Amino acid sequence: MILRSLNWQGIAGIAVAFTLMVMLTVQKLEAVRWKRQSEKAEQLYQQEQAAFATTTANYRAAAAQARANDAANAERMRAVQAAINQETQDAFQIRLADARTRAERLRFDAKDPADPRSGRAAPVPGLPASAGSAAQGAGEDRLPAAQLNYSDALIATEQAIQLDELIQWVRKQHAVEPSAEPSTQP
Repeated sequence: MILRSLNWQGIAGIAVAFTLMVMLTVQKLEAVRWKRQSEKAEQLYQQEQAAFATTTANYRAAAAQARANDAANAERMRAVQAAINQETQDAFQIRLADARTRAERLRFDAKDPADPRSGRAAPVPGLPASAGSAAQGAGEDRLPAAQLNYSDALIATEQAIQLDELIQWVRKQHAVEPSAEPSTQP
C-alpha cells in the first residue's frame, strides 16, 4: 500500500536511498579492509625497522670488536717484534764481545813470542818456499798467514757477525704471523 501511494519519484528516491545505503556499506567494508591492511603494513614496517636496527647494532658491535682485536693484535705484534729485536741485539753484542776478546788474545799471542821480555824464545824462521811451488795454503780464516792483519780480520769478523745476526733477525721477523692467535706464536 505504501507503494501505491508513492509516485514514481518516491520510488526512485527510495531506490536511490537504498543504492546509497549499499554504497555506503560497501565503502565502510572497504575502509575496514584497508585499515586492516594498513595496520598489517605498519606492523611489517615496524618489524623491518626493528630488524634493521638490530642488524645495524650487530654490525657496529662486530666492527668495534674487530677494531679491538686489531689493536690487541698490533700491540702483540709490537711486543713480539720488540722481543725479537732485543734478543737479536743481545746475541749480536755477545758475539761481538766474544770476537773482540778472541782477536785481542790472538794479537797478544802473536806479539808474545817476539817480545824479548817474555821467557820464550822467538821462533826460528823456516826455509823460504821454492820459486816453483804451489800457492801458500789458506789459514783458518781463509787468509794467508803472512797477509793476516788483525784489525782487518776483526772488522771482517764483526761484519760477518752483523750480517749473520741480520739474517737471523729477518727470519725470526718473517716467522711471526700477524693474524695468528697469541698462543700459536713461537
